This record gives sequence, C-alpha cells and structure tokens, in this order.
Amino acid sequence: MNFTPDQLKIMDSIIARYPRSRSAVMPLLHYVQALDGYVTPRGIEKIAELLEISTAEVTAVSSFYTQYRTEPAGEYHVGVCINTLCAVMGGDAIYDSLETHLGIKNHETTADGKVSIERIECNAACDYAPVVMVNWEFYDNQTPQSVKDLVDSARAGNPTPPTRGPKTLRTWKQNSEVLAGLNDGLANEGVSAGEATLLGLKIARGGK
Repeated sequence: MNFTPDQLKIMDSIIARYPRSRSAVMPLLHYVQALDGYVTPRGIEKIAELLEISTAEVTAVSSFYTQYRTEPAGEYHVGVCINTLCAVMGGDAIYDSLETHLGIKNHETTADGKVSIERIECNAACDYAPVVMVNWEFYDNQTPQSVKDLVDSARAGNPTPPTRGPKTLRTWKQNSEVLAGLNDGLANEGVSAGEATLLGLKIARGGK
C-alpha cells in the first residue's frame, strides 16, 4: 500500500527541518510507526528513497534504538523498568505479574491488539522507582496490582491517566506522531516534574 499525498507532504516537512536530509531518519521512523504501528518494510523503503540513502542504513538505525519496533505494538505499549533500582524496588515482580495477567511474554501483544509489553533497561525516572511507561508516558511508584489495573483500564477503553505529563493517555500511534515532531498541543498539560525530582534543588536552595 502506498503512502497518501498528505502523508508524503508531512514526511517532506519533517525532512525540511534539517540542513542535511539524512538527519531526518529518526523522526521519519517514528512517523512510520505512527502510521503502521511499527517500522514496516514499506516505511524503510520510502525513508531510504526520500533521504537518498540505502535501506540498510535505515534498518541499522531502526534496529539499534529500542523505541522502534519491528513487529506490531499494541494500542498501549507497556514498558516495565527492570534495571537495578526499579528491580529491587519491585520492577521484576511487576513484570512477572503482568506476563501472568496478560498471558503474553516480552515483545508480545494480546490477541485483541490492545496491549504489548517490554522489559525496559531504564526509564530515566529512578526517583520514582518502580516505574512503568505506557506509550512513553510515566507511571510512577507502581505495584503489581496498580499495573494490572492500568492495563485492564486501557483494554476497557478508559486508560488510567499518566502520573506525569498529559491528563489523558494517548495511543501508541498518537504518541509516535509526537516523537516524529508533530505537535499534539499537550506539551504543557499536567505535571512535568514532581517533588522527588526537585528535592535536590530544594535542598541546594536551603529548603526553599
């Protein structure tokens, strides 16, 4: 299936942001994910054509960075941090309970296409361990039960809002558009930095 004229126009606008066209490879990969749900062969071929580089070069980028998927993601992609701090704070228990609850393994998707799961090495939010991300939105201080409730709410069509960030959880494809650089108008919505993140600054200022 070919990309539509409107989709190609957006791709051209992404490329136009950069002085060297090949610099647009990463946002273009996110845009392909926004359209197809993952990095598809047709997406790789089109990006290579537009940037005048080889499909091998595009594939090298898409296979190196873990934010790109080579198989369809669920509408809600759940990443559970299992790095040292999150693991000892309960991340491993959260992940194991999620596998059992959903009946799927790492990088798999539920039969209804709603939820996929992934073991994440670090979500860069250690001050809120254990942390789970859904479509790259933060869910802090989680427990096995809270994460089961979260995925159940997502499958029911009423996902629990992120702890920080927008007030509503957007889908995998919608957030992939944001990562491609398309504005969803939600950049200033919700809490961005919580008390734990700002504690060091508060101490440095003498408790103020």
